[in-house]
Amino acid sequence: MRDQIILRVGAKALVPIILLFALYVQFHGDYGPGGGFQAGVIFAAGLILYGLVFGLDEMKRVVPEGLVHVLAALGVLLFAGVGVVTLFMGGNFLDYNVLRHDHHHAQELGILLVELGVLITVAAVMVGIFYAFAERRRAHG
Repeated sequence: MRDQIILRVGAKALVPIILLFALYVQFHGDYGPGGGFQAGVIFAAGLILYGLVFGLDEMKRVVPEGLVHVLAALGVLLFAGVGVVTLFMGGNFLDYNVLRHDHHHAQELGILLVELGVLITVAAVMVGIFYAFAERRRAHG
């Protein structure tokens, strides 16, 4: 890809926009379609585009494989942690109403945290799958 200057410049321009759009989908999920899963896939697609254009080694320099594993676990922990906190506060698992005094703000906080956990997990797992397939190809051919 070093000879493909148009692809490299285009990817440098598109990747930040893709990542920003993923965050828009994440935070717009409370008010319309979208949320953690969609935002996670979009975020991972931006990172994977970067890896396809600039190479696996460069992508691993930006997003180390160890970080991907930690983020995948951290996202699940955040999701489940919100549920455990609601249990300890006297509610049901993922009963957001106990998180705050105001029902509306409690729902917003709970959904935001859970969807953030989903975004982190989905993006990390998608990047991890990309790493696994890219390494397999590198080892076999």
